Amino acid sequence: MAEGLRMDGYETDTCFDGEEGLELCMTENYDLILLDLNLPGIDGLDILRQFRETNSSTPVLILSARGQIEDKVEGLDLGANDYLTKPFHLSVLIQKVKALIRRNSIYSQNHKNQIMEGVFRFDLMKLEAFKGEERLQFTARELSLFRFFMEHPGKVFTKEQLYHQVWDENLVDDNTIMVYIKRIREKIEDNVKSPVYLKTVRGIGYIFEGH
Repeated sequence: MAEGLRMDGYETDTCFDGEEGLELCMTENYDLILLDLNLPGIDGLDILRQFRETNSSTPVLILSARGQIEDKVEGLDLGANDYLTKPFHLSVLIQKVKALIRRNSIYSQNHKNQIMEGVFRFDLMKLEAFKGEERLQFTARELSLFRFFMEHPGKVFTKEQLYHQVWDENLVDDNTIMVYIKRIREKIEDNVKSPVYLKTVRGIGYIFEGH
């Protein structure tokens, strides 16, 4: 399958057990994930369940010898976009891959007024931020700072950089930044004392990751 997709112009990563598959899903950005159900280690459905907790947009195509309707329904209920039962012809797989990627691209274009990062969503039209379905109650300045983090996930920023970007002033007020970081954490973190989304990089600054 990987060779056939590469011959059709796609770049592919391949893994052969559940643990490696889950790690790739969580750490890499893909246009599509082909997911077998019968994997050693972590089962494919468990991978899908965990993946959908942090990523709701990347299309997933399940490949499986399990042809029973119950298996298909369970996979689709967990967030799979389609289900292909083995055996199948490579050309059928490639057509499904093209269709899912094209459909997701159209969907993304229609939602270009939003920033998506893990469990968080920022509506650029309404200037509202959400964690899952919950609207985050930010002040205007908190919203500006959170938007900046949403636009630059996985990047470390010093207090000075954050102050210049959000406040647009030359004089840096460390205490102000710390107060706003604390306020944002109180609204997005499950445990403020052990943040998992907006983290401190000791001696440097802060980094935001939505998953």
